Amino acid sequence: MKGPHNIIRLIRTGATLERAGAMNVVLDAFEAPPALRIVAKALAKPFRWLGYKGDPSMPPAIRAITALGPAYIKFGQILSTRPDVVGDELAVQLRVLQDQLPPFPATDAKAEVERELGVPTDTLFSEFSEPVAAASIAQVHKAKLADDDKYVAVKVLRPGIEKAFQKDIDAFYFAASIVELFAPGARRLKPVDVIAHFDGVVQGELDLRLESSAAGEFAANTEKDEGFHLPKVRWEYSGRRVMTLEWADGVPMGDNAAIDAAGHDRVQLGERVLKLFLMHALRDGYFHADMHQGNLKVAANGDIIAYDFGIMGHIDEYTRRVYAEILFGFIRKDYKRVAEVHFEAGYVPADKDVDEFARALRSVGEPIFGMDASKISMGRLLAYLFEVTERFGMETRTELILLQRTMVVVEGVARSLSPNINIWQVASPVVSDYIQKSIGPRAVVSDLYKTARVLTRFGPRLPRLVEQALIAQSNPQPPKRNGFWRWVTLAAIAGLLAGGGLTLLIEALA
Repeated sequence: MKGPHNIIRLIRTGATLERAGAMNVVLDAFEAPPALRIVAKALAKPFRWLGYKGDPSMPPAIRAITALGPAYIKFGQILSTRPDVVGDELAVQLRVLQDQLPPFPATDAKAEVERELGVPTDTLFSEFSEPVAAASIAQVHKAKLADDDKYVAVKVLRPGIEKAFQKDIDAFYFAASIVELFAPGARRLKPVDVIAHFDGVVQGELDLRLESSAAGEFAANTEKDEGFHLPKVRWEYSGRRVMTLEWADGVPMGDNAAIDAAGHDRVQLGERVLKLFLMHALRDGYFHADMHQGNLKVAANGDIIAYDFGIMGHIDEYTRRVYAEILFGFIRKDYKRVAEVHFEAGYVPADKDVDEFARALRSVGEPIFGMDASKISMGRLLAYLFEVTERFGMETRTELILLQRTMVVVEGVARSLSPNINIWQVASPVVSDYIQKSIGPRAVVSDLYKTARVLTRFGPRLPRLVEQALIAQSNPQPPKRNGFWRWVTLAAIAGLLAGGGLTLLIEALA
């Protein structure tokens, strides 16, 4: 939505960046050209006094973003997953952003619950606490259900948050358009696409039904994972602006003293959190993309509890196989195979030299493998890998950037529990098991079975396709027609017959 408020908001944003000393930090991170720097300074400096002061104890960028409010905090958190856009240095700074804001009154939260669910809050809950956690988009209350006396966590969106976010997002789109206009060189960063990605993430978080759905899917994928627990969604007490989960008691993952006092083995916990993340990313292609200590607890029985499913990562099956082969190749130090995988997947242009690329990959892997076990980092490996592949013409893949960022966070959690953990030693069996299941003979049979099932769905259409092919053959058309569809039809028939036979064979063996 265009309007004067966009210009006013941008001036206030620039003034805050200037006042907090963050303007040059941001412009440098985005490699802003002179024209854009001139425009930014011209808009910001005269109005510096309009900028928010922020907390002087914070680094400049964090100080400015925190002062500007919820939408900017959330935007900063999203940008922390995109070092390809803001650079490694600023991305690291943005990872420490906390969106803990002053809570709104419990009475307002009750009103939101009643408005969303259409039932008086006191009828649904016999107890409803003051806020136990408050973030930029929502806050959480502990409550007791009136019908079964079970405790639940009730997440409620901030009143008016949708309108407030939309206002800022409009200004972000406006700013991205200005960047593309005054900084043609920055178009490679696709600023409007970056804002669109942020818009999509935020819109998902502003509809708690989507987060509830993500929690349900994640729970279904992981229900058999030993030592891992997710609070169950209570759908009957959830809606667009309210999400209710079972209450999960546990020790905060970031409190080592409490973990030790509870008698938990931190070494085992560190290994398990890393293995679980890799299993979810490789096996399921669906992983918790905000897996920091604040979203993890340790239950009394030692289970790891995860919550807050606003940001989830998804990787398709083909990309998972490629990613696993790359990791497996590095684990075995088979750099030639890692290079070949990149070429086979089309990640690196075919006109590049595979041997030269393999040597570049060796320069990535060898220094890391030469480190002490306590310093080996898979996240660092992926960061270096992306730098090398970019030099060889690989386009940015957002899903892998998110995976790399989450890998860094998970490694940080694991090392906070067990500083001397050997990342590769923990990761190797998980990656090896996935390779065996997804690339070996069993995977070939599974792929053929899936292909057969797809072909059999087109069975009812095959007679008509054959009839059309025969009619076309009996009534030749002008020369522009060729035998393409005839060969497609014959191939479909052959594939259906082969697929049907394979289906019957597999079902018989089962």
